[in-house]
Amino acid sequence: MRRHTRTVTALASALLLATAAAGCSDNGGDHGSASGTAEQPNNHEVDVVPAASSSASASASASSSASTAAKVDVKNGSFGKMLVDEKGRSLYQFDKDTTNKSMCSGSCATAWPPFTTTSKPAAGSGIKANLLTTTKRSDGSEQVTYNGRPLYRFEGDKKPGDINGQDINAFGAKWFIMNPDGKKVTTAPQNNNGGGY
Repeated sequence: MRRHTRTVTALASALLLATAAAGCSDNGGDHGSASGTAEQPNNHEVDVVPAASSSASASASASSSASTAAKVDVKNGSFGKMLVDEKGRSLYQFDKDTTNKSMCSGSCATAWPPFTTTSKPAAGSGIKANLLTTTKRSDGSEQVTYNGRPLYRFEGDKKPGDINGQDINAFGAKWFIMNPDGKKVTTAPQNNNGGGY
């Protein structure tokens, strides 16, 4: 009877030890086995892929502000003839800029996005092609210039025809739309439709 009890106790102890060892092995498997190692990078990729994807989309969004086929056109509106981009959005010059040199960067360039291009800008009808060129910005991008003045859009213009940035004093100087002769427009609008065209 005593021998039988010892055998059962020994078997129970061996079974408990085997179960404990298997439990430890399973836990270790999550961190050290081949299958655990294969699973971890997949979990890591799930975290990283969206970040890479959002980074790529942010980069695409940033580069979308640069026109690949930049074109400067002329529209006739309440301020008379003025420069617009290929989508009809108003273009501005900054009084603080010097000839072919932008003085607008950082938060200024957020509020007044530089009109950049990745190729030679095209002159639309009414534009003097000899006045249209580009200048290199501090970040290496090429900004479209007209008569030596770097051109910008205004964040407050939500649609073609908006001229909400006209005669605003911001970032140390005033902003004005330009006419086809390359001069800033400082006259008052000829009608009261909000200054659009």
